[in-house]
Parts: sequence; structure tokens; C-alpha cells
Amino acid sequence: MTAASRRTAAGLAALVLGLAPLAGCGDFPTRPPDPVTAFVPSEPPVETPTGLTPDGFDAVQRMAVRIRNVGCGSLSTGSGFAVDATTLITNKHVVADSAELQVSTYDGRDIDVTAASTASIADLALVRTSEELPSFPELADADPVRGDVVTVVGYPQGGTLTVTEGHVIGATTDPLNENLGEVLVTDAPVEPGSSGSAVLDAAGRVVGVVYAKNAAGQSFIVPVSTLARLLADADAFTPTTPCRPLVDPGADPGTDAVPGTDPGADPGLTLGPGAAPAP
Repeated sequence: MTAASRRTAAGLAALVLGLAPLAGCGDFPTRPPDPVTAFVPSEPPVETPTGLTPDGFDAVQRMAVRIRNVGCGSLSTGSGFAVDATTLITNKHVVADSAELQVSTYDGRDIDVTAASTASIADLALVRTSEELPSFPELADADPVRGDVVTVVGYPQGGTLTVTEGHVIGATTDPLNENLGEVLVTDAPVEPGSSGSAVLDAAGRVVGVVYAKNAAGQSFIVPVSTLARLLADADAFTPTTPCRPLVDPGADPGTDAVPGTDPGADPGLTLGPGAAPAP
């Protein structure tokens, strides 16, 4: 091998040795950072409200029902709410003197009533249904106290589902049922047709049942402690008997009417200085 050939071979060997670390355990160059792909949005993202079903109603609204009392010569409406899959709570005066009770849910579905019963010591009634109800709330463990925020869910005037809010003002002796004892007073707005509406606390639990209002616009509620006590007593509610229409001698043959009764009247709506039912 000539001197020139030896110099060429040595140069190639040095080049190979110099490249070896790139394929072995040598240090790699630092990787450039990933490109930025997320940017602060110009508008905040739209959040889906929690607790709402696909139809836009929450559990509180889904458990409220409208109750129509088709009586013997009268027609009235009230509200109610489910306490289990096939049981509603409402007021005694909402179901009184009925020939038929009609129940409709928040989505307009009609549900057949199989039975109704009323309490003797409070303006409360149970209504049993043939089909399962959409939703039912939890009963609170204790009555609300003065200053607590409450929400009323019902169908005032027999119209659309309405949610109103107020505060507990205090307690008083029941002005309509003295044997009931103490009831609660709130400033939550109610109207005729609100009777039987659920009164809820901030957690959505039932703390009472609307049954009356006074001329000052204050609403009266049966406290949840009374409701729970009666629900636990198998003998607290007595089955109702449908009314029997009275025949008006002046009526056309084949029609039933109560003498002197306006079939379109809504009983119990006169509000004096004291409380009166809010059917």
C-alpha cells in the first residue's frame, strides 16, 4: 500500500469513528417544543345547565302535577306533587266533593286516578295513580325556620307550571284547622290553583305543602314534619267517596245540576282578612 493509500484509509477510519456516537448512546439534540394549538376563546363556552333533562325540565318541575276536580255542579283546579312512583300529595279541599279527579303532568300527559283519601287533622290528601309519575322529591328531615328561602312549584289558576320564591316569615296557629296546631307562613306568591303545591328548600327537598293564603298575600303551608307524621300513620287518611249529583227540578231532563250553583264557579276563592284556601 502506498503512502497515499494509507493516508486515505486512516482518514476514512477517523470519519467512521466520529460518526459512531450518533447511532449509539450519545446525547440527542434538544427537541423543539410542540406547537401551540390551543388559544383562549374569544367567548366563554356555553355550559349545559346541570340537573336538566333533555326536555329542559328539572326534577323539581317534573314532580309537580295539575289536579282538576270535576265535581257535581262545580269545577276547580289545584296542584300536587309525587311522593313515590304512584302517590301524590295535595290538599283535602282540592279533592273534596269530586265526581272525578283528573291529573296531568308537566309534559301534558294525563294519568288516571285510582283512589283518593284525606287526612282528618290537616288539609292534606293522598291521590293514587294507575301509572308511574315522572319524578318524586325527597322529604326534608326538619321544618324550615324563619328567614329560610323556599320555592313553590305548582299550577296557579290552573295554568302553566310556575316556580315562585320567598322566605319563611314565621309560624302561627293554623287559622283554618285549629286541631292541626302550628303551620308556617311565607311570603312566596301563590294564587288560586296553587293549593297542594310543594314547598321546597334550597336543596330541592320538600319542607311543606301550600294550602291557603291571606289578603296580605302571605301563604300558609303545612310543615313537612306534619306531612311525614301522617304518611307514617296507616290510619291517618280516609278514602273519599265520589259526590252524587243532585237533580235540579228546574233543569232539563237528563242533566244534573246543583240548585243555585254556578258550574263555572271556583269555590273558596274569597279572601278575607284571615286565611282562605287557595284551591
